[in-house]
Formats: sequence, C-alpha cells, structure tokens
Amino acid sequence: MGLPVEEEGDLRKKGKSRGDNIGFNDGDSTGLVRTASEIQARKVLSDVDPWTAWLYKPHTIITTLVGAGLLVWASGALQGEEHDLDPATNTKRGVWAVIAVFMGYCLLQAPPTILVRPHPAFWRFIHGMAVVYLVFLTFLLFQNRDDARQFLKYLHPDLGVQLKERSYGTDCRIYTPEKPNKFSNVYDTLFDEYVVAHTIGWWCKAIMIRNQPFLWALSIAFEFCERSLIHMLPNFNECWWDSFVLDVLICNWFGIWAGMKTVKYFDGKEYNWVGVSQQKSFYGKVRRTLGQFTPSYWDKDEWNALQGPWRFLEVLALGVVILTVEVMGFFLKFVLWIPPLNPLNSYRLAIWWLIANPAIREYNMFLQSSDMNKKLGAFCWMGLSIAIMEILICVKFGRGLFPAPVPKQVILFWSVNIVGLVIFLCGWTYKNYKENKRAGNKKSKTEQSTKKLS
Repeated sequence: MGLPVEEEGDLRKKGKSRGDNIGFNDGDSTGLVRTASEIQARKVLSDVDPWTAWLYKPHTIITTLVGAGLLVWASGALQGEEHDLDPATNTKRGVWAVIAVFMGYCLLQAPPTILVRPHPAFWRFIHGMAVVYLVFLTFLLFQNRDDARQFLKYLHPDLGVQLKERSYGTDCRIYTPEKPNKFSNVYDTLFDEYVVAHTIGWWCKAIMIRNQPFLWALSIAFEFCERSLIHMLPNFNECWWDSFVLDVLICNWFGIWAGMKTVKYFDGKEYNWVGVSQQKSFYGKVRRTLGQFTPSYWDKDEWNALQGPWRFLEVLALGVVILTVEVMGFFLKFVLWIPPLNPLNSYRLAIWWLIANPAIREYNMFLQSSDMNKKLGAFCWMGLSIAIMEILICVKFGRGLFPAPVPKQVILFWSVNIVGLVIFLCGWTYKNYKENKRAGNKKSKTEQSTKKLS
C-alpha cells in the first residue's frame, strides 16, 4: 500500500532536515529510497515511542560483550583440562556454537528488509536461519545418500530408519460394509495429519500471496502435480474424493477463505499506531504491546498477471517455485527417510513460511519497480537458492529409487499444456505487437496533420 506523493515528499524533507534518522540513503545514487514500501518502513522506524526507543538502537558493543561472556562460559575457556568433554560432544557443542555466533552476527548486521514488526532484528535473525539452512543443505549435497540419512540422526535420534510408505488410494470405496466402521476409509482420511496441514498451509499461503485467483490456480495445479507423480511416490496416490473433494473443495477452500478474510481485515484496517507511553489506560498499553506482533502497515500486492505476456511469465515463475517447494517436501521425506510426523518437517515448513513472507513482498516490489538496475531482494534470492539446493538433493539421492517409467498419459498431459501455453503466449505477444504498431501509426499520422496545420 503506497504513500501519497505529498507524504513521500514530506518524508524526504524530514530525512534531509533530521539527518539519518529515517535513513533514505540506501545505496541509491539519488540518496532516496526507491519504493513506497521502503519509505513506509523508514517512517515506522522514525516514529519510535520513547518507551521502546532503546530497543531500536544497535547496542552492538554491549551485545558483543555479552556474547563473548556466554562463549567463555559455554566453552569452558577459563576452566582446567579436567573439565573437558569427549571429542564427539565437543564437536557437537562446537557446531552449535558456530551457528550461534553466526546468528548473533545476523541479528546485528544482516541486511534490513521491508518488514519491521515485531522488530527489524527479528527478520535479520530469520535471514540468518535461512543462510544456516542453505549451508546445511549444501553440506548434505556433498554426502552420499546413506551417510546423509545417518547424519540426520544427529538432529533427531529416530531418523536413519527406512520408511513404510503409505498409499492413500489402495481402497477408494466410500462405503465398506465388511468393516465395523462402514465409512472407515473416509474416517481415516479425515483424521489424517495432512488434513490439518492442508488447511493451515493454505491459510498461510493466502496471507503471503493475497490474490484469490492465483491461490486457486496453485491449489488445482498442485493436485495435478500429485497425480502426475504417483508412479514415483506412493504417498501421492489418493482417491478421487480425497484429492479433488476433501483437499481442493474442503481443506484448501477453507484455508484460502480464512486467509483472504485475514487479508481483507488487515487491508481495510486503519493503521494509526500510537506509542505505548501515549496510551492512557493499562488496557490500552497492553493492547498496543500485543499489537507490536501485527503488521505496522499492509502492502496490497498487485500481481496483474494479465498485464502482458512477460508479466504473465513472471507470475507463472513464482507459481512454479511455490509448487516446487511443496513437492520437494515429499521427495525430501522419501529420499532422506524422514517420517511425516517428525519435527524436522515442521521446522522446514516454519523456516519456509518465515522466508517466504518477506521474499514474496520483495518479488512483488521487483515486478512493480520500473528501475532498470533493479535486483532481487536478499530473502527472494535466498528462497530461490534454497529451492534449487533442495531440488539438487532430491535428484542426487533419488537415483535408482524411482525405476517406474513416466506414464504416457502424464507425458501427453503436460506436453499438451506446455505447447498450449507457448501458442497462447505467442498469440498474445503478436496481438500486442499489432496493437502497438497500429497505435504508433495513428500517432504519427496525428503528428503529421498537426505539422501541416501549423
């Protein structure tokens, strides 16, 4: 949600008169921030309440001294050799200490994002988590499959054991008269862990994407991806009523509906944040404190997928990345022997959701910007890199695990869709070319007529 031109100009004047409190100089040769979202973020940080102003100061020296003290205590640097632990334990503690030091660095020095709530340092910390996850995936990529599976036991002791893959489509009957529970198939599917995951997942996607047609396209496309990969993963084998009724029309619909209701609430909300110290009642102070964990302002993403062929491809690329991340979750579980209920799956999804929030904001700003020197934001680049690394791991560790050939109907289905998409984009491009040429000819004729009259 952009700012009016007058407000942007006022902010620029304030930035010049008040030094670097707002911080417009962000590497731009003009000394001004490039987007309205960045201006809004700077405005939020410039109007800090006196009660919480100390939270927004760097405190780099104090943090460094506290961190050094914690390292001295945790490492036993001032203790004698009799307190040393065994090499394996020291190695584990050393790895976690390396991660902690890096996360501390990111907390203070990582690049800022357009998100400022609950605190800019929180999103710098998430950036550090993304880097650690990327580095971890890079390490796994350089192992062999068996070593990678056993290495995960260091993260969770229950891993490193071959999975019993479950197929949901072996018996697609809705009514089973021979069983005590006549609707056992439907009952077991309804109370499966993926039902809740589907609903919550699409609620989160709706908050990130904020465009209902785009969300429905992703929902249906994912079901086609599942149907196309049944020959590789039995987990994708679902009954028709499970795939297109329970998933799309119930779980996904409810998640998208709830997510868009959340988006509508924040989009229509009037953001007039008054500081904690200015709240007159205790209830108002508590409410304002809790409000720190809600958005300080709300960007209304305009994807405009039908603006032109190139914009359509840019939005399509985002959809492909999102679908790839979802599908790779199932393949990673299969090749690395991670059970569905293992907490590592939840950690991965949580990291991806935290990365995707600023990444999608940055990508939307990238599409809307007309700057010729524009580049992807830090989170957007990080998300793309992690997705590529997950694909490489699945390709390397999946060798020999999927002997079944691709069914002919799957090849035919995707071939027809790809060819149809190419024809559609070519026709669209040619149509725009003819319209622009016609408009150019009309403009030149008008200019010639004006010259003759003058």
